Amino acid sequence: MDLAGPWLAPLQPALGRAWAAWQAGATVADALHAVLPAGGNAIGLAAGPLRFVPQSALPAGEAYEAFIHRSACVPTRDNPHDFFNGLVWLAQPAIKRRLNALQITEIARHGVGSQRGPVRDALTLFDENGALLHAPPPLWRALRQRDWPALFITHRALWADARLVIVGHALLEKLATAPRKALTAHVLPADAVLADAVLADAVLAMDATAWAAKPFCPLPVLGVPGWWPANAEAGFYEDAAVFRPGRRAKDG
Repeated sequence: MDLAGPWLAPLQPALGRAWAAWQAGATVADALHAVLPAGGNAIGLAAGPLRFVPQSALPAGEAYEAFIHRSACVPTRDNPHDFFNGLVWLAQPAIKRRLNALQITEIARHGVGSQRGPVRDALTLFDENGALLHAPPPLWRALRQRDWPALFITHRALWADARLVIVGHALLEKLATAPRKALTAHVLPADAVLADAVLADAVLAMDATAWAAKPFCPLPVLGVPGWWPANAEAGFYEDAAVFRPGRRAKDG
């Protein structure tokens, strides 16, 4: 697993310490629990301070999201997927709490069911593959229009004033274990970026109706300048199977 990618920087220093504990023989749950900040209430839920527990702690028949909400415990398997899920809980607790609260509301309304429904589907999509982008307006206009030459070539210098933070744990896992050109984030705007903390008020304030509309912008993340050596060549962006043109959208 490559722990040096720029997409992992917001997860440090917990990432390095948890990884060392896992490689030394701890379970993923114990490795994550060991790097919880003192006074874990700061990243807890209404039920209490956040804890990471073995997957076996999840009662049979109880929904994963409901168990987290009820117990403040995150069931965790010994694999990279759950390792990165735990790290995002540590790095972005407000977002994870908001996603969990909305999931619980939808479960209370409609039950678990064989299908998630549009709201839970959107929440899960963002939880697995989401990202937050704080960027100058020309970059956002180009992204919304899927104008890849403008986004990555014409306005390339503006990426120095942008910040992309991946919060989807499945996407982080793929980037760390098997990075490839086609990996795509589902992006929402970040209202502000301060050091390594992302304050995404727009994300936290989105209601079920907004989530159901899936207001994401797809972004092939290895096209971001500085994130992948090959994208220094303009021809990198000519792969239409990855950088697909979209219908022109109104600016806004």
